[in-house]
Amino acid sequence: MNSKFVKTICLFAVISLTSCQNQKNTKATTSTSVVEQTESKFKIWTWVTADEKRTDSSFSEEFAKYAANGVDAVLINTYANPKLLERLAPIAKKFKLEVHAWMFTVNRPGDKVAEQHPDWYAVSREEGKSCHDEPPYVDYYKWLCPTRKESREHILSLVEGLAKVKGVASVHLDYIRYSDIFLPIGLLPKYDLTQDTELPEFDFCYCDVCVSEFEKIHHKSPKESKNPSIDMEWKNFRLNRIKAIVDDAHKIAHKNGKILTAAVFPYPEMADHMVRQRWDKWNIDVVLPMIYHNFYNEEIDWIGYATGQGVRDLKGKNTELHTGIYVPDMKADELRTAMMLAKKNGAKGVSFFDGPAITDEQWGVIKNFNN
Repeated sequence: MNSKFVKTICLFAVISLTSCQNQKNTKATTSTSVVEQTESKFKIWTWVTADEKRTDSSFSEEFAKYAANGVDAVLINTYANPKLLERLAPIAKKFKLEVHAWMFTVNRPGDKVAEQHPDWYAVSREEGKSCHDEPPYVDYYKWLCPTRKESREHILSLVEGLAKVKGVASVHLDYIRYSDIFLPIGLLPKYDLTQDTELPEFDFCYCDVCVSEFEKIHHKSPKESKNPSIDMEWKNFRLNRIKAIVDDAHKIAHKNGKILTAAVFPYPEMADHMVRQRWDKWNIDVVLPMIYHNFYNEEIDWIGYATGQGVRDLKGKNTELHTGIYVPDMKADELRTAMMLAKKNGAKGVSFFDGPAITDEQWGVIKNFNN
């Protein structure tokens, strides 16, 4: 979810075979129980960002409010800090809230480890400009290269750190994509931009590793293409770089008894076009498409359309869809309509961005929805 953002080894012994099998069975039960739970009711989630300077009592007050108003699950951004997550998970669970570890994935603003390695960052088609030095759009767009071994391993190490925390239901991937090649149309005036074509300053990643790996497969360089936007092999290469991270993260999460969830763009074809993200191809348990209709100058009914499209694209896959809703400036009756449209079009639940922004009138709608 986009905010400002203010995102095992079995023992090596013969006798361990039984224990390993038991461990796998336990993990399988754990990883499916969350998904099965969502089938019993329309699930309510919210994204929240944690400040480690806050007191436990202030978090208790916040989580108590969510629980009292019908929220089932909290997606907590701890900036991939497992220690803070270890502190917060028991507090949330005291109020019977499911806890999900929300992390910024490929976009890593403020990452002190990554900042020591400028070569880890994604490079644009425009004169090889790096996100390390010249981030696109906003200062916090610090995108790592999803192909380079070192940056991939760093991202996956953060996934594993969160997956090991007790009491957590999932690792929740946000910014699991490339930087926006096209912004949502409703945001373009803010940046004084016109994006009728794929502009080189927003087209990533053209680092030496990406180019070299692509050349090994296709025997051509994307740098020499007259129109990279219509080179389907180059586009698919990048889609697969993101998929590879998700698929590895899925293995890590399940190995540690968790499921894998992600905040994604509204529906697969749109995500493909805007941010090189084809989430219907991923190995993932739950997706939460951010169907923020006002970002796209759409009306409320678009939430139903985009939800239905995503559900159809996931048909036959063991992946649930829960619709993400942007609550600021949304009237209570509009929120009720949005939730009804999501449910009617096949969503298993809805998630709100973000918890602290929900008004008293909106809480009234949320609390009564499942009744």
